[in-house]
Amino acid sequence: MDDAQLADRLVREAGSLAASMLEKGLEAETKTHVTDVVTAADKAAEALIVEALRRERPDDAIVGEEGAAHAGTSGRTWVIDPVDGTYNFHRGLGWWCSALALVSAGATTGEDDVLLGAVHQPVTGDSFVGGPTVASTCNGKRLPALVDRPLRESCATTYLHPPYFQGEIGAAFARAVQGVATLRMMGSGSLDAMAIARGQCDVLFQHSVPDWDRLPGAAIIRGAGGESRVVHAAGVDWHVAGVPTAVADVCAALLGD
Repeated sequence: MDDAQLADRLVREAGSLAASMLEKGLEAETKTHVTDVVTAADKAAEALIVEALRRERPDDAIVGEEGAAHAGTSGRTWVIDPVDGTYNFHRGLGWWCSALALVSAGATTGEDDVLLGAVHQPVTGDSFVGGPTVASTCNGKRLPALVDRPLRESCATTYLHPPYFQGEIGAAFARAVQGVATLRMMGSGSLDAMAIARGQCDVLFQHSVPDWDRLPGAAIIRGAGGESRVVHAAGVDWHVAGVPTAVADVCAALLGD
């Protein structure tokens, strides 16, 4: 099967495995913060994807949120987020998913190197696949082209940890949110991106986003006609993605332009 078919299959299988483990009961371990948690399902879902990729794409590199690291020789890397939104997942909230991205080199490449993203939401059964040169789909049906709009008419989805509400980062965040029409904080960056890809929201922004949280959604948004940028403001990198005009408006606000 081709890369898009493989990615779609793997996020479906990983999501199904995590959901079945959740039904049987799971304990969560804290990583860096009380809201940054991991479960056995995260680790098992990542292991499932890694095993399949080592078999199906043995020359490709692999990087996973839960520690997977395989050096390949092809110049391509699969970036895995086995459960995105683990806090929601563990607390019984449905806004979580399994996500996967393929980039042309390394795990810290620029946006132009993103080839493909895949996201599966087990609670709804929805699966998304797409990329800059692959028209984005939901359950095999092509998503309509995104409708551009300015930030003042946009629904933004975002997140900021409370310790950052003050200071330079908080000020940059405040400049951006003050320009939106309405705001949502839902707890899964990849699913937030899918809400944009299917036209339910318009723009997302968050600082210090790791590749596994950024790349799958960025690829699919771009495959639906949107844009994705990384902008340095307030001493940190911000991931901004969505409809082009709102993305430009957020970047300008973060920079204080």
